[in-house]
Amino acid sequence: MICLLAAAASGKSSIAPAGNNPDTSVAACNQCMVIAEQSQHRIVIAAMPSGTVIWEWKPENSNVQPAHVKWFSNPSDAKMVYNNEYVLMNASGGGVALIRVADKKTVFYAYAGGNTHSVELLPDGNIVSASSTGNYLMVFKTDTVHFPDNVYTKKIPIDFGHNVVWDAKQQRLWSAAREHMHSFRYNFNCNAPDLVQDTVFSLPGTEAHDLFPVYGENKLWLTNTTNVYKFDVITQKLTKADVLQDNIKCVSSAGDGLPTIVIRPKESWWTDEVLDAKGKRLFIQKGWKIYKARWVVRNTFSYPAGDPMHLCR
Repeated sequence: MICLLAAAASGKSSIAPAGNNPDTSVAACNQCMVIAEQSQHRIVIAAMPSGTVIWEWKPENSNVQPAHVKWFSNPSDAKMVYNNEYVLMNASGGGVALIRVADKKTVFYAYAGGNTHSVELLPDGNIVSASSTGNYLMVFKTDTVHFPDNVYTKKIPIDFGHNVVWDAKQQRLWSAAREHMHSFRYNFNCNAPDLVQDTVFSLPGTEAHDLFPVYGENKLWLTNTTNVYKFDVITQKLTKADVLQDNIKCVSSAGDGLPTIVIRPKESWWTDEVLDAKGKRLFIQKGWKIYKARWVVRNTFSYPAGDPMHLCR
């Protein structure tokens, strides 16, 4: 499938061009992407257009316990959160993790299982994930002391779970599940987080895949096996997007003259290149297996501007 990248909501990137010290360069880059890269089971921040890796996280090189490294096989999504100072990621192996960019410390991780495809922050710092073969969302209490074995979780059934996006203005969670769009209300219970379904309605096509904020608009990108749409969260109307339409896995745009970017898998579900919305190659890295990639920008659709890392107490 193809991955379309459109950065969420308004704001500037906070990642800097690659330099002599890649880890400290992440603070100011204005053309960077965060990438779920499966050839080495890692999360990468790469500077464009060169594709130079300026930051990477591998579970085996972090504080993830050796017995849990397998949870992070085949990373399937990564998002910049908390003022772009943290990465929130998940993997098909079932793991979800919150990683501090500055020192690559995994400040929280846990097991969702069921082929985890997406993960999102809730307003109080708790986390929700979506699992496709398991057919559920899972809500986690983000307990940075007792993880990963003694974490409170709650499953919410949903068909073909592939995506979750928090809508800060409307205070609801969106999830497109196969042929239906769902919205959920959050109970804001720190110690026993839960979601209650608010609305559900039919979508065109089938196997909804990516759902992600459209940069600078109160809309979400929505992809399925045949089309890419913009979904207006207020009117709940869909319009076909002016991008490649067939077999697209994710979408991201960023403003500041940066193109909406797409990834079209060459082998099975991955690719080694990033394309623009019309199919022009922007860069290629031989040997990479890119599943999703997103521009590094501030996502004010989902999170408050200047949002610091916080935990629900």
